[in-house]
Amino acid sequence: MCLGGGGGPSQAEKETAVEQRVEADVAEREEVEQRAKKKREDISAALEARTERRGMRGGRGRRSLIRSGGAGFLGRFNS
Repeated sequence: MCLGGGGGPSQAEKETAVEQRVEADVAEREEVEQRAKKKREDISAALEARTERRGMRGGRGRRSLIRSGGAGFLGRFNS
């Protein structure tokens, strides 16, 4: 019959494990933040390139042919 032989980890082992877990969490968080920053930069660069290709640079963008203040398709036929 076994009378509680203390087979679990010691207090020092528990503290070491906790410290290692915290360090791993910090390293993972830093890596995630770096990936998010890189992704934001890539998205910004892609949007800037797209805007430059279209030549919009702060303009109105696409305008409706139907509702453009009388100068569109329907505005030509209204008397």
